[in-house]
Amino acid sequence: MDYVGLGKANLMASRVGFGAMSLKDIQSEEDAALLVHKAYDAGVNFFDISHTVPESEKRLGACLHGIRQNVILSTKAQVLDARDLSEDLEASLEALQTDYVDLFQYEASEKGLADFDEVCAQMKRLQERKKIKHFGLATESLDIAKKALDYGAFETIQAPFNVLTGVEGEALSKEAAQKDIGFVAMKPLYGGLLQNLPLALGYLFQFENVVPLWGVRNIEELEQILYFNDHPPVIDEQFKAEVEKSRAFFN
Repeated sequence: MDYVGLGKANLMASRVGFGAMSLKDIQSEEDAALLVHKAYDAGVNFFDISHTVPESEKRLGACLHGIRQNVILSTKAQVLDARDLSEDLEASLEALQTDYVDLFQYEASEKGLADFDEVCAQMKRLQERKKIKHFGLATESLDIAKKALDYGAFETIQAPFNVLTGVEGEALSKEAAQKDIGFVAMKPLYGGLLQNLPLALGYLFQFENVVPLWGVRNIEELEQILYFNDHPPVIDEQFKAEVEKSRAFFN
C-alpha cells in the first residue's frame, strides 16, 4: 500500500481511502467489522464518514474498536451556521466512540453556504480544545471546491474527481498540490456510472497528491479495489484513448 501526504495537514493517508457511508446497509455488525478489518489488514488507514449518515457513523466507530489509534478517522458536518459545527462534532465523537477525529470537514452545498471565516474560526477553536487535529472542506460542487482552494485556509479539500470530471477536476488537483492542500477524490466511479474500475483507478493514479475515496459496500468490491491498487494499468496511448472514449460516451 502506498501512502499520500494530505498537504499541510501532514496526514499520511493510504492511497485507498475507505468511504464508510454504506456500512449501514451491510447485513450485520459482524460483517461490517470483517470488511473494515480486511481493509485495515491490507494497509488501508484512511476511513471517512459523515454525520449526515449517523447509522454508518455509529457502525464505523464500533468497527474501529481496537485499531482506532492506528487510523486516520475523518467525519463531516453539514451545517448552515458555523456555530453548529461543535454540536455536530460532539454527536459524531459519541457515535464514533472516540475523543477526537484526525480530520473534521465542513460539508458544503450550494443550498446553503456558511461563511468561510466563521467556519475556520470555529474549526481552530475545536483544534485548541483538542477535539480535532485537522480540518477541511467537503463538497459535491466543483465551484465551491474552487472557492475553498482560493480561500486557502482549509487543510484539505474533498470533491468529485474522476475520469468524467475532466479538465476541471484536474485543474483543482493541480492547484491543491501547488497550495499544499490535501486533495481527496470523492466519487471516483462517478456514483456508479463508471463500471471500468481499472480505468477509474489508473486515471487517478496519475495525480500523486490525490487520495481516491472508494465507497466500499462488500468484501468483493474491496478485493477488486485492492487488487487494481497493487496492479494499476499502464498509462499508455491505449489507456488514454479509453479515457477519451468514456468521456465521449457520457457526454
